[in-house]
Amino acid sequence: MLVYFWGFLYSNYVRFWLKWILRLLTRKCELQRVFDGSKAGAQRTLSIGNHRITEWLGVLRNAVHVEEAEVEKCVRDVMREKKIEQKDTGFKTNLHISLLQISGYKKLYLNVENLRKVPYDSDNDEHEEQLIELWNLLMPHENLKARITKQWCDIGFQGDDPKTDFRGMGLLGLVNLVYFSKHYTNEARQILSRSNHPKLGYSYAIVGINLTEMAYSLLKNGALKSHLYNMVSGSPQMDHFHQFYCYLVYEFDKFWFEEEPESIMHFNQYREKFHEKIKGLLLHCDVILTLQN
Repeated sequence: MLVYFWGFLYSNYVRFWLKWILRLLTRKCELQRVFDGSKAGAQRTLSIGNHRITEWLGVLRNAVHVEEAEVEKCVRDVMREKKIEQKDTGFKTNLHISLLQISGYKKLYLNVENLRKVPYDSDNDEHEEQLIELWNLLMPHENLKARITKQWCDIGFQGDDPKTDFRGMGLLGLVNLVYFSKHYTNEARQILSRSNHPKLGYSYAIVGINLTEMAYSLLKNGALKSHLYNMVSGSPQMDHFHQFYCYLVYEFDKFWFEEEPESIMHFNQYREKFHEKIKGLLLHCDVILTLQN
């Protein structure tokens, strides 16, 4: 009862006068003080997405849901309502960046989701070209004998026609595989070679598609916010999602060989253990997970 009474008293009376005194002393509103006390990146951007703060600051509550094109207007609206002088360019820039990151994350998820929903179509020349490009990047000294061939198993697909393996993640799975092979060709070929280990081997392409699902789910549930807000001073783009996927592929291969599973039959168990490890890393506010690191 006492706790409830204090909560009511603080919310309706004490907090108002405390804010008024702090503004009088610092000449800054609550949002300016939050920004001053936060590091650039995830710490700052997550602080303005905090439910408590947006609940207190009405105009900001609307600002964190705007589209990218409306960000500049929202920054002006926030500064006007909170009576922040326009000459405070530091605050203006920082708020602009944070709102771009928030709106950009939502847009990135929609773009990734739209790509995931595109089914692989063997009658689509662009899809087929990307699939052949994947083969050529990974197996430059061996020509495909046919479009439907058991050779696809050499790079870790399940059967004669890879299109059936893309059903879960759609075109996103293929785009991820091609991106890693194109931008980190040496690493991709080394990992493919390691995946053929007589005892610890795994299906390279199938595992790659599985890791696409992991990257997608982490983006969807918001777990990638800290990573992307620290990595990008503005709107996260599709390339940044692909870069995170590359990190997962590289790190999973290391993890798999360090763990030395008894057999591929235990894949789901070790996959979940790796997933938990990544989720733990993403909980750190200053996290950046890239292959370069």
